[in-house]
Amino acid sequence: MSHHPDAAGFRAAASRFSTGVTVVTSSDGDGAPVGMTANSFTTVSTQPPTVLVSLKRGRTWQAVSASGRYAVNVLAADDVAIGRHFAGATLAQGAPAFDARDGFFLLPAAIAQFGCEVVSTVEIADHTLFIGEVRWCRHQDGLPLAFYASRFRNGLGAEILPSDGLAYPAEGWTI
Repeated sequence: MSHHPDAAGFRAAASRFSTGVTVVTSSDGDGAPVGMTANSFTTVSTQPPTVLVSLKRGRTWQAVSASGRYAVNVLAADDVAIGRHFAGATLAQGAPAFDARDGFFLLPAAIAQFGCEVVSTVEIADHTLFIGEVRWCRHQDGLPLAFYASRFRNGLGAEILPSDGLAYPAEGWTI
């Protein structure tokens, strides 16, 4: 007999695992940047350097599927507005500017960046795991933006409240 938790119970339990916050970027069919906030990023191997992201079907999923490439931008603690923007909350000042490097779209303030070529995919339920070999990476110092208990937090665990007057949704954020 198989027992599965309900979706709300599963989401609440999974939210107790603190994760970093990234923006996964790629280019659409016209070469324009697309991106989404994701906390489903992990390293897989150091030889060769390999990472994976788990993406739900949407614009970024389509871009990564078509191009076979993606960049992972690890956000700093003060980048909560950028994280919210790519999770679907429109920024008053518009979309963040990208830098481009070797055809990858990067967020300049990110504390780490990985440019990846997809080497394998795995379909799981409504998501695809995109396993990417890291072609290059770079980093800078800074506290990371974290996500815990459906709230953005700084790298020390303190909650970061929205500064633009918009409250978190009552049911919490899912990234």
